[in-house]
Amino acid sequence: MRSYLLLVVSALAAIAAWAALIFTGTVNGWTRTALAEPGDVSGFLQAATEMIDTDHHGNLGFAMLENGEIAGEYYVSVGAPIDRDTSFQVASLSKWISAVGIMALVEDGTIDLDTPISSYLHSWQLPQGEFDNDGVTVRRLLSHTAGLTDGLGYGGFAPGQDIQPLTESLTHASDASPGADGRVRVGLEPGTQFEYSGGGYSLLQLLIEDVTGEPFETYMQRTVFQPLGMENSTYIDEVSDNGNRAALYDVDGTEAIRYRFAGLAPTALNSSTADMVRFLQSNLANTAGGMARPHILQPQTLALMRQPEASQFGLEIWGLGTILYAPNGQGDFIAGHDGSNDPAINSAVRYDPASGDGIVVLESGNRSLATRIAGEWVFWQSHELDVLSFTGIAENMILTILAGALVIVLITIIFAASLAWRRRRRRRRAAAA
Repeated sequence: MRSYLLLVVSALAAIAAWAALIFTGTVNGWTRTALAEPGDVSGFLQAATEMIDTDHHGNLGFAMLENGEIAGEYYVSVGAPIDRDTSFQVASLSKWISAVGIMALVEDGTIDLDTPISSYLHSWQLPQGEFDNDGVTVRRLLSHTAGLTDGLGYGGFAPGQDIQPLTESLTHASDASPGADGRVRVGLEPGTQFEYSGGGYSLLQLLIEDVTGEPFETYMQRTVFQPLGMENSTYIDEVSDNGNRAALYDVDGTEAIRYRFAGLAPTALNSSTADMVRFLQSNLANTAGGMARPHILQPQTLALMRQPEASQFGLEIWGLGTILYAPNGQGDFIAGHDGSNDPAINSAVRYDPASGDGIVVLESGNRSLATRIAGEWVFWQSHELDVLSFTGIAENMILTILAGALVIVLITIIFAASLAWRRRRRRRRAAAA
């Protein structure tokens, strides 16, 4: 009996070791090759433009920064030409810029990160449920840990269709993406786990409007866009359209409908490659590139936004409004945000605060090209998979772990059967003697 128990324990230990090996190897990209040698900027730029030329089916703006300065740019379109000042819908990348607007109110003492958001709202309140709404704080909304279970995702409103008022959208978003609950309410214990919530950022939009008395767009123009010189950025597309905006494309290269949104803060930003470079530079220390730049937040506030607030799969993945893509080896993170929406909008901005390096990719016509290019940049910079690249291959990782575990179980069964056969054989010989 002890032999069989030892086999079972050994098999479990082998499965655990195999799972740890595959997980570690996946996170660290042991089987992955970077697009270029470390430090080879021109090599990475060439490889990235080759990816773009191969996979783009619409329009795309690309810029890469080294030590805070633009090291290369590339613009392509299947339709009208685009340039660095062409504005794109950037989907959930909007959240990062909105978070900076929120943190400006934290810096000036208007709001506190750990005060219940209900204390600041007067035009709408979270419905009462199983859990205490006082656990829904600004900090938890920014980091998707407030326990909201809306699952939003906004599909938007087509031209000619009335846009739902924000408070009605919070109650139940009529443009919820497929599969989303669409009701902004507390369905989990606040502070216990990460649960992505577009509705949480719509709630932050309402917070800004209620505490400032200004429309969200007006506040963001005054607080973020104008100080940084982001002249081609707006959350309300039709208000400040300068004519230089990128058409939207589906994956087959056909032009797509341009939707509008009630939830501006989580998904409605239109911005250009040049403006996103300005925004990225505002997140860097003024020593990067040897020149002072406009900034909205103090360095300590920017560092606070990169402090881990949420984790998944044992990986620290989210700060205050920022995705934490990978450790940068300097006690900090490569940070930023991505965006994705139907039919095929994808955006990605990442930066390393230690080096001043960064990347901006805005596109439509491919559901994942911007994220893939930015993920390759993170691996080239850090030799670690970023969290979105890890998520993309997590299914294959799990299948590899399960396959290995199955082999270990089969080997264990074979050994157990062999052990039982040898014991029976010894007993028969002993009986015959």
